Amino acid sequence: MPRAATTTDVFNAIAEPRRREIIDILFDGRERAVGEIIETLGLPQPSVSKHLSVLRKVGIVSVTKRGQIRLYRLEPKELKPISEWVKRYEHFWTHQLSRLKERAEGKVQTQQQTKDKEK
Repeated sequence: MPRAATTTDVFNAIAEPRRREIIDILFDGRERAVGEIIETLGLPQPSVSKHLSVLRKVGIVSVTKRGQIRLYRLEPKELKPISEWVKRYEHFWTHQLSRLKERAEGKVQTQQQTKDKEK
């Protein structure tokens, strides 16, 4: 089965780790010039521009032109489908963390009881 195009939806667009890095760079809501993103990532300009294009096509980033400079900004509302999807599975790791905490606390209690018996 052929893979879906990266510009078909937000999930496909963020599947690439470099695009997630770009999202992290833009996380604070400030506009960033392409040059600043390139410098931060340490990637060649064509590669960064390609990733930004994919993110723009699915709406995760917006771009404004100021003269020769293109400024990119994160559009966090477009990541909401991912948040909603992940939230459905949150109970799995919440439950696991609760069980881990219970086991750790039980182990501490057992160790304390052993120490008390030795005294």
